[in-house]
Amino acid sequence: MIFDCDGVLVDSDRISLRIQAERITALGLPTTYEDCVREFLGIGMPATLRGIEERLGRPLPEGWEGELEAAVRDAFRRELEPVPGIVEALDQIPLRTCIASSGSHEKMTLTLGLTGLYERFAGRIFSAEEVERGKPDPDIFFYAAERMGAIPERCVVVEDSPWGVAAAVAAGMSAFGYAADAEPRAATALGDAGAIVFTEMAALPRLLADAA
Repeated sequence: MIFDCDGVLVDSDRISLRIQAERITALGLPTTYEDCVREFLGIGMPATLRGIEERLGRPLPEGWEGELEAAVRDAFRRELEPVPGIVEALDQIPLRTCIASSGSHEKMTLTLGLTGLYERFAGRIFSAEEVERGKPDPDIFFYAAERMGAIPERCVVVEDSPWGVAAAVAAGMSAFGYAADAEPRAATALGDAGAIVFTEMAALPRLLADAA
């Protein structure tokens, strides 16, 4: 079983996308949290920065990325929590597990460490830094399966973004889409990408059992 990290294991998307929206707005491009969810959720920082520059029509100011990352990390230290229900769900899932994320190893070491989840996945944490193409391309999921000695078609992925679900489907894997806020458009987008959609992490063990 392959988990995304941000928004699936740790409640980081809520924090990082809020700060992204604030800082993009400060550049003179009014942007809401919902805009960032729609445009940038799950695609990784390099693609996010390219998308911001395309919307701005100019390069980002020198040092902007570093300032954004510092602000997000400070907020993580104050606010970050595990996704509600994920610890209990992990305790009930009998499958071998790993992480395949668009985030960097440095970021995951911080977020998983702050939330007490790092030791559950130590040695089985894979980043898009290690492959040529990030989500929605399937490279990271093929890589995770290879490193785990698993057949892709026998893998199950838990994602919270349509980009991540698309990557899982492209890898031939079954996908579950976690729509945390139960916002209809978010749930619809996950379903349209090919996922079985659920809104409470406590439901995941039962969904897995039903799908087996």
